[in-house]
Amino acid sequence: MALSSTTQRTIAASFAGLLLLAGAAGLISLLQQEPVPLVERVRQEGTLVVATRRSPATYFNGATGPDGIEYALVNAFARHLGVQVRFVFPDTLEELLDMTERGGVHMAAAGLTITESREQRVSFTLPYQYVTEQLIYRRGTERPRSPSDIAAGDLHIVAGSSHEETLRRLRETQFPDLSWQTHPGNSSSKLLSQVDQGRLRLTVADSNASALNRRVFTRTAKAFELGDTKPIAWAFSNLGDASLRRAACRFLQGLERDGTLKRLRARYFGHSGRLNFVDTREFWRHVRDRLPRYRAHFERAAEQTGIDWRLLAAIGYQESHWREDAVSPTGVRGIMMLTQATAKQIGIEDRNDPEQSIIGGAKYLRVVEEKIPDRIPEPNRMWLTLAGYNIGFGHIEDARILTERDGANPDLWLEVKQRLPLLSRKKYYETVRHGRARGREPVDYVDNIRNYYDLLVWYTTTSDRKTRDRLLSPENGDGG
Repeated sequence: MALSSTTQRTIAASFAGLLLLAGAAGLISLLQQEPVPLVERVRQEGTLVVATRRSPATYFNGATGPDGIEYALVNAFARHLGVQVRFVFPDTLEELLDMTERGGVHMAAAGLTITESREQRVSFTLPYQYVTEQLIYRRGTERPRSPSDIAAGDLHIVAGSSHEETLRRLRETQFPDLSWQTHPGNSSSKLLSQVDQGRLRLTVADSNASALNRRVFTRTAKAFELGDTKPIAWAFSNLGDASLRRAACRFLQGLERDGTLKRLRARYFGHSGRLNFVDTREFWRHVRDRLPRYRAHFERAAEQTGIDWRLLAAIGYQESHWREDAVSPTGVRGIMMLTQATAKQIGIEDRNDPEQSIIGGAKYLRVVEEKIPDRIPEPNRMWLTLAGYNIGFGHIEDARILTERDGANPDLWLEVKQRLPLLSRKKYYETVRHGRARGREPVDYVDNIRNYYDLLVWYTTTSDRKTRDRLLSPENGDGG
């Protein structure tokens, strides 16, 4: 039986009403649902987007690709979250902070100092590093002793940096005549380069960056520090929830508790202050005048042993300053300073022959490395190997025993290097198998090689051809 038109309209209206009620209920239910926390959205999307800046103290091109303390920390955090990382590189500090503030990236890991003005724009994690701000001048020029010695037009800093806030506070509280000029960018390296060249009189740099850059900008030096230590942390947007920042805080707290942060700070900055002005100037002269004669030998040794030729070259420089006729009072000789017994062990007939010495040294390094327990990964494995190359594996084992007795980890170079000097003290060396040793020497030895290796990596990968060519120019010093 056909329904009347009135009945049809009534049924349609009722059905529409039911749909409307169902839709409203669904909307209300949707509105009542909690938003997905940011940390969960990052996991779902599978990518953590991070703003950083390129500098020796944050993110740089290392021997095998990207490296740096921020690169290492962020990648560890991403693995903790189970996601990949995508780094972005804003051109200026202001752009980096603005991008972070408005949520254009998930976080900023860029060696950012916590300051009052920045805390009004973004939220920070717990600090994971501390630095001081240093006034930098050029060696050979008059050294300022306090901010009152800074003449108008002499001081140049990165625009939007924490240094600007420090200088502003000094001007407001103590030095009303203090002035400076700002430059766009996100790193102090360019200004340090210009001070090194004599094009600028003064700049400001964080202590960690200053120490690392000084190995390349050899004429720069610290005049004085502008204040107390400052904390460095990761930054997050204040928009939305703080779940990702809280996750980062917990992650960093864990790294601090288990000693990982201490090891990373030691890895990237612990050896950087070892070389002085004379050391670095001499090194660059020898890169220019001596290394070209032996580079092919180092490269062939690398092909045979799988050890980076730049590391082998760094060892050779530490051993002999790349002199094939080098001889020590104890009878070791050649570029890699091999003993007669070692040369015989690895089949080297002429220790004074550069190619034989370099290949022999590389092979012997592998012999020492084979004695290191397999469980020890890089880079600790190589630093322990180098120490053994220098002082003998037996003494390294003694130092590892002392380390273990102290309740520290004997597989970490950071811990072992603190106990090696104890081998020169009777109280300690009488308790271990191999007796007395000059335990300070392998610590200095490894630190120096790490510096030379860093510089050779920079030299072979840098896009800053102007600085590289200036370092190698005859004007940088007499050749050897």
